[in-house]
Amino acid sequence: MTHYDVFNGDADGLCALQQLRLADPLESRLVTGVKRDITLLERVEAVAGDQVTVLDLSFDKNRAAVARLLDQGVKIRYFDHHFAGEIPAHPNLEVRIETLPDKGTSLLVDEVLGGTQRAWAVVGTFGDNFDDAARRAAVPLGLSKEELELLRELGIYLNYNGYGETIEDLLFSPEILFQRMRPYADPLDFITEDPAFQALCDGYRDDMTRARAVAPAFEDPRHRLVVLPNEPWARRASGVLANELAQQAPEQAQAMLTCLPDGASYLVSVRAPIARPDGADALCREFPSGGGRKAAAGINRLPATDYDLFLTRFRAAFHASVQP
Repeated sequence: MTHYDVFNGDADGLCALQQLRLADPLESRLVTGVKRDITLLERVEAVAGDQVTVLDLSFDKNRAAVARLLDQGVKIRYFDHHFAGEIPAHPNLEVRIETLPDKGTSLLVDEVLGGTQRAWAVVGTFGDNFDDAARRAAVPLGLSKEELELLRELGIYLNYNGYGETIEDLLFSPEILFQRMRPYADPLDFITEDPAFQALCDGYRDDMTRARAVAPAFEDPRHRLVVLPNEPWARRASGVLANELAQQAPEQAQAMLTCLPDGASYLVSVRAPIARPDGADALCREFPSGGGRKAAAGINRLPATDYDLFLTRFRAAFHASVQP
């Protein structure tokens, strides 16, 4: 029997898997990719009797692959917090999916494990920009203010590392990053002992300095849209810049459009206002390659010819964000 771990290459996917493998340290085949590479189950060629664990990937986007694997006698355990659509009942399918706006896959795994790997759940939750939820989850750990801030930084850096058009855009492939995280039951030990943390920190700071210098292409009290250039640093920084701006302006929706190498399309990251974390997924699903969750979503390839249409729908989606 072969076990496959299929996980999103961002902070939430990495930290969800880290918790599971600390609690149950079995050997598995890893299947992952850049953050936007979410149809990962298509790569899994499992056979009857094999087991597949899926973490932080939209069930709806992997529906056909799930059906194929179940038909072949594969057992699947599925954890996620994105839009799922209809979930079939099957004896070989175990599903833990919730779409609350402030609860990611790391917290779903944390519940199943009874909080035994809570520190890594806190890291993943910070990485998904759920700062309040992460701080609530961290209370039983008794961390100092400085320790909690280090976990927040790690979550941000792990999430930042997942953004890119290809694996070559990233500082570390998610598979390598997981293997470096795996020996550490305590993320604070990873921070102090593995040089990957400092490498991520340095890359993040350099990329974000460039990204913060880009002026908005559109802004009003309820919306901000930024267009970033066709550069690896911009693709890495796009999602975390959206998160940062969302934290700074809780009543404002954010959209990051990053020019793609084809010169004719954009990679899009959308953040609903933190004060009203809903609607990002619905907006992005209006476009063919869009998806995500209520608070944060994206479009893998928005044609440049649809820029005006996107801006119109972005403004309409969050027109009531500011409360009277």
